[in-house]
Amino acid sequence: MTLHWLAPDWPVPASVHALSTWRVGGVSVGRYAALNLGDHVDDEPAAVAANRRALREAARLPAEPVWLRQVHGTRVADLDGAEGDARMAPEADAAVTRRPGRVCAILTADCLPVLFAADGGEAVGAAHAGWRGLAAGVLEATVRALGVPPARLAAWIGPGISARHYEVGAEVREALLRADPDAQAAFEPSASGRFLADLPALARRRLEAQGVGRVYASPDCTYADANHFFSHRREAPCGRQASLIWLG
Repeated sequence: MTLHWLAPDWPVPASVHALSTWRVGGVSVGRYAALNLGDHVDDEPAAVAANRRALREAARLPAEPVWLRQVHGTRVADLDGAEGDARMAPEADAAVTRRPGRVCAILTADCLPVLFAADGGEAVGAAHAGWRGLAAGVLEATVRALGVPPARLAAWIGPGISARHYEVGAEVREALLRADPDAQAAFEPSASGRFLADLPALARRRLEAQGVGRVYASPDCTYADANHFFSHRREAPCGRQASLIWLG
């Protein structure tokens, strides 16, 4: 099978490797067609295992990614310790490593995958940032866990749902504004009386507030592009794409 993915467009050392998958090229069927990499969405376990195996082979990964049990929280798994065992599946919404060959992995289907790399190539990380994670501070927790001055970090915001398709209620807007009171411009009133929320803009603000000045972003919208991405808002239940980063 032929697999396809995006390579982040960001200036990082050659030792940093990263990709974000498309849904094209796997063996899952129906709602999960075709490269579903999530094992928690009621897809056939054998199909998910085959998809993960195909990704590892096609991308020539140095090891099986550490697939997290994501819960929209702020816990960061340190893959340099026991949590680096790919058989563990730690409960966390971010991961960091300083060791070559440890693969950080984030699963998404509208939430933002955010990848991090130190400018010296000594550390990388990945975070799962939906509105709950952004409000709770998952990006800030990941920056702290990397142990690198924020000014030496680059961040890449991967494919997620765009503001045009992400309608939220007043309670979500209020939760996000409590964390960042000056972010009103990231919300636009919708025709239904709710709000269109710009998750990438909110993430960028949070990163820049931490001192991460080099922030890059994919222009892709998971909701709008059904050919390449799963979208929970568009077609739940659905599969998950993955964003990976590792040191080689």
